Amino acid sequence: MTATAASPNPTVARLLLVVFMPFAGGYFLSYLFRSTNAVIAPQLIAEIGLDAGDLGLLTSTYFLAFAGFQLPLGLLLDRYGPRRVQSVLLLSAAFGAGLFAIGDSLTTLALARGFIGLGVAGGLMASFKAITLWFPKERWPLINGCFMAIGGLGAVAATRPLEMALHVTDWRGVFLGLAVITVAVALTIRVAVPERPIQGAGDTLRQQFAGLKRVFANHLFWRVAPLTITTMAANLAIQGLWAGPWLRDVGGMGVQGAADTLLWLAAAMTVGFVLTGIIADWATRCGIPLARVIVAFTALFMASQATIVFELAPTSAVPWIAFGLLANGAALVYPLLNGHFPLALSGRVSTGLNTLAFFGAFAGQYLMGAAIDLWEPAAGGGYRSDAYQAVFGGILALQILSLLWYAIAKGVERRGVPEGPDR
Repeated sequence: MTATAASPNPTVARLLLVVFMPFAGGYFLSYLFRSTNAVIAPQLIAEIGLDAGDLGLLTSTYFLAFAGFQLPLGLLLDRYGPRRVQSVLLLSAAFGAGLFAIGDSLTTLALARGFIGLGVAGGLMASFKAITLWFPKERWPLINGCFMAIGGLGAVAATRPLEMALHVTDWRGVFLGLAVITVAVALTIRVAVPERPIQGAGDTLRQQFAGLKRVFANHLFWRVAPLTITTMAANLAIQGLWAGPWLRDVGGMGVQGAADTLLWLAAAMTVGFVLTGIIADWATRCGIPLARVIVAFTALFMASQATIVFELAPTSAVPWIAFGLLANGAALVYPLLNGHFPLALSGRVSTGLNTLAFFGAFAGQYLMGAAIDLWEPAAGGGYRSDAYQAVFGGILALQILSLLWYAIAKGVERRGVPEGPDR
């Protein structure tokens, strides 16, 4: 089954319909799968008998499989294109969702999460590749931001709507439904998205690896990588899992109250994706380097985390809304890097950075749980406030160090790159 080739100059409306929306469906599912455990954690703990370390390990296997496939994914995207790669990968996510629905042990559930992570590994990267193929370069930050807002809607769906679904069925029924939906999205991408000639698609495997080496040898890549790794790890680990337990244990919220706050967080993140893209688009057109925009957004994101770490308003949703609104600043590094390299390397550029970011998310989510377990449980159940404070504070400290490295690196603010484009 193949899609027909598109006209050389399709309208924006057609691009939105046949390119943007099908890939957006895959990214919506990626974020939904990523965030479900923040809501279903109590059921998993009660039914499967998990502790904090088990829950962190189970949830983070998504990131481990996701990260482990990023480098092969970049090679595949640059060789075969996003349409073919993404439509096949999503079938793995569907299989993982089905396996998760019938799992009855930590091992089975972790394996299922791994298949899900592998299957949605191309959710954002395949979409970024499609965007670089179909849309003009000067609009990439804005289009990326609008696209990532769809992922934010997936995170929204994994909050109060998911909690409401659990009143109709259990978590197993939810995952069976997700398996069916994921197959439908895979078929839509395969059938609806047109083909696009891909520069470098005929390169040999040796040439493709040479391009990957070129990415990892670049100075700009290593100046921005630590900031992206630490901020994305904090966002994914906290929003995807530990925000829910924090709201219950520190904020004193019930299940519904925590789900409502997570809903506000995810909604703010969705708005933040678009707002970040709009501001970045406006700033670059005004001659403000994208590098400065990244510094501003990430510094504010860290300030929102400091409010949470020091428990300045533990019962308020406002710090969490700020967390979601500002979380996307580091993602502007992707269009920054893609504009620095030839278009033929765009898949390997994005997935190279994503590999590091999601290994960081895996380590962050798992190690945060393991570290919380070092403290005695709270008297009334759950985890202690000082445990959260130490663990959340530790990941914030790493972000501050990475921001200092990014800001002081020589030449990083000269038109957003330290040297001429690597072309």
